[in-house]
Amino acid sequence: MAKVLREGASYTQRDIVELLGEFSAFKDRVEKRFKDLSRELEGKANEHDLWVSLYLISTDYAEEIAGRKHRQQEAAPKIS
Repeated sequence: MAKVLREGASYTQRDIVELLGEFSAFKDRVEKRFKDLSRELEGKANEHDLWVSLYLISTDYAEEIAGRKHRQQEAAPKIS
């Protein structure tokens, strides 16, 4: 799962390299799966900003889904 960047927090060089690796892998997956979307973003003056925004939206969504699953598992009665 992606790490959340917090304003004012400090990160190690390793954290930054891992984050850039995650972002690069995300971009590759999107380009393979959503060719029309990647073509729409290509060549735009703010292409990088659009990719970063898309990445942040997807990680927020993934965290929200993971949180829901966790809450559902806690709420489900445990069978012994």
